Amino acid sequence: MGRHTWMDIGTGARDGARRARRRMGGRVAALLLGLVALAGLGSVGAVAMAVPKAAMPCEDNVKACARLSTNEAWLSDGKGNVLRGPVRMNHGSPGHETPVGFFAVQRKEEVHLSKEYNNARMPWSVFFDDNGRAFHGGDPARQSAGCVRMADADAQAFFNGLNVYDRVQIVE
Repeated sequence: MGRHTWMDIGTGARDGARRARRRMGGRVAALLLGLVALAGLGSVGAVAMAVPKAAMPCEDNVKACARLSTNEAWLSDGKGNVLRGPVRMNHGSPGHETPVGFFAVQRKEEVHLSKEYNNARMPWSVFFDDNGRAFHGGDPARQSAGCVRMADADAQAFFNGLNVYDRVQIVE
């Protein structure tokens, strides 16, 4: 690596402070690698991504999970490991309830405009039932017409992490 580390760029810190930060960064990296070795994991990525199944209330073999009672959603690897979540979401309003049960991803649209709701923008849509319900971006503080609405960044992660035919579970 060159003279500067990512911590040095633009800081204007004196050389002594730079050396101290470098030493601290090396110690943190060594500690993290030691923890990975103790856990018996093959890579640092496994530590960052795999979360125990207990964190997700759905079955291990689903790739997307939503719990309506707490307005939380999870993205998983389909083997019980959580890749993202819980993330804040919202669901259908009274009269437009989000159905509970098992579903499969039917299609994905990066930018969907809802014909039923005046071309309402539904970014990062992942449709999971025959009635046009989807995981999609938007304001998670607002209820939907049956969809699972979450912040755009979370919806994009679900969009990128899910494929057609992946299993989805919605629980109370």
